[in-house]
Amino acid sequence: MKAYVELPVIRLHGSEGKAQEAKVDSIAEEMPVAFEYNGIAHTVMLATPADLEDFALGFSLSEGIVEQRKDVFDIDVVSSELGITLRLSVAGDTFARLKERRRSLAGRTGCGLCGAESLAQVMRDLPPVSSPAAMRPGALYQGMAQLPAHQKLQQVTGATHAACWVNGVGEISHVREDIGRHNALDKTIGALAKTGFEAQSGAIIITSRASFEMVQKSAAMGIGIVAAVSAPTAAALRLAERLNVTLVGFLRDAQCVIYTGNHLLLENTE
Repeated sequence: MKAYVELPVIRLHGSEGKAQEAKVDSIAEEMPVAFEYNGIAHTVMLATPADLEDFALGFSLSEGIVEQRKDVFDIDVVSSELGITLRLSVAGDTFARLKERRRSLAGRTGCGLCGAESLAQVMRDLPPVSSPAAMRPGALYQGMAQLPAHQKLQQVTGATHAACWVNGVGEISHVREDIGRHNALDKTIGALAKTGFEAQSGAIIITSRASFEMVQKSAAMGIGIVAAVSAPTAAALRLAERLNVTLVGFLRDAQCVIYTGNHLLLENTE
C-alpha cells in the first residue's frame, strides 16, 4: 500500500488569490492500523501505511507489551477496506500479562497516551537507563544534518515526522517516517530490534518536540540519549532526569540545548 496519494489541487498566488495554477500534489496517507495479539484486539492507531512490521514490533516493545524480540513469533499485515490489521503471534506468558493489564486504547496521530484508563498507566515502572553511550554534540549535529536527505516521504508530501538512530561518529541508520511522531519512533525501534542492533551505544534523533512518551519509549529500549529538533516538555524533563536519559532539544544548525543527563561529552572550547 502506498504511503501517499496524488491528487489534483489548485495553488493560489498573491494576496487576492487571483493567480491560480492547477497542479497535482502528493498527500501523505493516514489510515487506521489495528493491533491484534493472539487474535485479541488491543488498540487502533492512525498511521502511515509503511514499514508496518517495524511499527508492530516497535510499538509492542516500547509499550512493554513484549519484553524481547523473541517474544514475537510472527507478524501478519492484513489489509481491508476499513484499514490495516497487524496480527501478532506472541509467547504465551506475554499474552497472559497482556490480558491482565489489557485496556482499550483509541490512538490518534500525535497522541501517545490516549485511552489510558488510569493515571497509574501513564508512567510505567522503568529502571534508570544504564547506557554505555558517550557522544560529543558534534555527532548529533552531523546526524541531524544528514537526516533531511533520508526523509523521502517528507520530501514528497511535507507532512511526516522522522526518527533515526545515530552512532558516536554521526552516522545515522534505521530512518523511519510517519504522520505521527510516536509512530515514527516506534518504527525505528522496531527496525533496530528486528536487526538485533545494539541501540544502547548511540542516540535517537526525532524531528519533533521531545514529549514524555518519546522519552519513555526510548528509555524502555535502554537508549540513553534522545535529541529533538524542537523543545521538550516539563514532564519529559522530569522523566528523563528520573530515568538517567540525556535529553537534548533545539538540535539544529550545529546548536542544541542540553536539559538533562551526562551522556554527552562537551566539545573542547579552549
